[in-house]
Formats: sequence, structure tokens, C-alpha cells
Amino acid sequence: MTSARIDVHSHYLPDFYREALAAAGHTRPDGMPAIPSWSEAAALSTMDRLGIRTAVVSISSPGVHFGDDAAARALARRVNEEGARLKAAHPGRFGFFASTPLPDVEGALAEVRHAFDVLHVDGVVLESNFHGVYLGDARLAPLYAELDRRAAVVFLHPTSPACPCHPVGTPGCTEPKDMALGYPRPMLEFIFETTRTVTQMILSGTLARYPNLRVIVPHAGAALPILGNRIELLTGLAAKSSGAPPVDVRAALRRLYYDLAGAPVPEQLGALLQVADPGRIFYGSDWPFTPVEVCEELASQLEATTLLEGPLRESVMRGNAAHVFAHLAR
Repeated sequence: MTSARIDVHSHYLPDFYREALAAAGHTRPDGMPAIPSWSEAAALSTMDRLGIRTAVVSISSPGVHFGDDAAARALARRVNEEGARLKAAHPGRFGFFASTPLPDVEGALAEVRHAFDVLHVDGVVLESNFHGVYLGDARLAPLYAELDRRAAVVFLHPTSPACPCHPVGTPGCTEPKDMALGYPRPMLEFIFETTRTVTQMILSGTLARYPNLRVIVPHAGAALPILGNRIELLTGLAAKSSGAPPVDVRAALRRLYYDLAGAPVPEQLGALLQVADPGRIFYGSDWPFTPVEVCEELASQLEATTLLEGPLRESVMRGNAAHVFAHLAR
């Protein structure tokens, strides 16, 4: 087993955040059976069991904004201060990505400045959409400008789709239709959400306008390694008819960073290695939303796969992240 792994896809759920989720009606977030249990001691024990030296933790879906800007600002500040406390209490064991109260852009800007300047955060986590605002939306330009100025790490995390197929109000429709067809949304919709929002970031020119952003795409790139050629083909055809310059989707995919949370072996990892820079791929456990026993099995698959032979395995498990998060890897 690779020793001293760095895990860039791990979550924390302090008690006050669990209470906020329940109060907002998210006792089964994204259609999952329950909010998973989490504690500081359990996190450290799990990390030791998985051979993780450092976990860069974040708040997962559905984030901190449940409909009220002021409440979201307060909750973002509280979870970020808890992340900073966790990092300070266990030097070298934890880093954290700051949450923001998006789609409240002004609140997000204030929180980003506080998180970097006061809490010394390791990056920012952005959900795939914030109440329908996807990550290539022009309304997010002020936030991206601030993050780009700081050459920030931006960790993406999927959430539930913004809208059901048939919203309430559609003639003859009194209840929203479940796009996930009754299945937990992390099973399929999270993959589609990540693919959708990153595609918009590429095609809208967001990634090109803010070249200093270091964007981590979760779950081995979702469906992007498979759909990249199709996206490029269709946008190229549209560009020919409109006279607009074509978008180099493959180059954009190679600029991005990726984590291997989920079940990437063998199909997803094989596809990812065809489009990604192998120096920009990181290990991710997705604990506690993925039970520790499953994390062990998935890590064993990464250790055993011939797709990560020689020094590449050590790079993915630790070295690549140690380069980006050098202050945590000392």
C-alpha cells in the first residue's frame, strides 16, 4: 500500500452543520438514505486505516445555502472556522476547502477574502450549481477574478440538478418529476452534473479567462473523458456555421486537475489517462459518504491496477498533491 496518501476528496460534517441540514429538510441529502456519521476522532481513525497522511476536507452537497443569504453567510463562516480549527489542531493531518454562500456573490467574495487572509484556507469548494447558477455563468465573474488573482485551488463537487424535468406549473403537472428516477442522485446525476458544469466552464470561456485557477474535477472527470470528442465535434460544427473560433476542448481537459474518488477502475481511469495530464491526478476517498470498508476496496483496486504502474502510482497517491499542497506535505 502506498504510504502517506494525500486525500483531496474527503468531507467533514460537524454537529452544527448536521443540525442545519436537518432543519433545512436535508435529512436524506441528494436522495441518500441518511446523513453519514462523522467525528474528528473517526476521521483520524479512518485516515490511519486508509494510509492517509493528510486529508483536504470540504463540505459536500448540498452546501450551505438553503434559501436565505444571511443564514448562508453565517453557516459558511462557521463551517470554515471549524475547518481552520481542525487544521490547526492536527498539523499535517488536515487541510480544508472553504465553503461560500453562493449564489450570493457579494457574500461569497467576502467569505473568500476572510478564508484566505484570516483562516489560511487551502482552496475553495464549489458545488456544480447554486440554485440553478452553473459554474460557467457570467454572474460568477467577480468571484473568479478574485480566485484567479490568488491562483486558488477550486475543488468542484456535484450536487443535485437545478431543475426537475417537468417543473411544477407545467400544464398538467402538479409534482416535479424526479430526474434521477427514484435512485440516489449521486449514482447518475452527480456524474452528469459535473460533466454539465465543467462543459459550461470550458465553452463559456471561463477557464480561458481565468488561467490561474487550479480546478479539480471529481470522480475521475465524470463523463468528460468519454464525451470530450463529442463536445468538441458539435461545438466545432456550430463554430463553422457562426464564424466563431472553435474551442479546443481536449486542451482544456488537459489543463484541469482530477481526483479518483468513486469507482474509476478500470473503465473511467483508462479513459481519464487518455485526456488528462498524469501529473494532475490525485487520490480521493469520498469518506464518509463512501463507507470506510468500500474506501478500502477502492484503494486496493487503485494499488493493484496496471494502469498506474511504476512511479505513476506514487504520484497519484501522494506526489502530485504534495506539489500543489506543498505546505501540507512537509
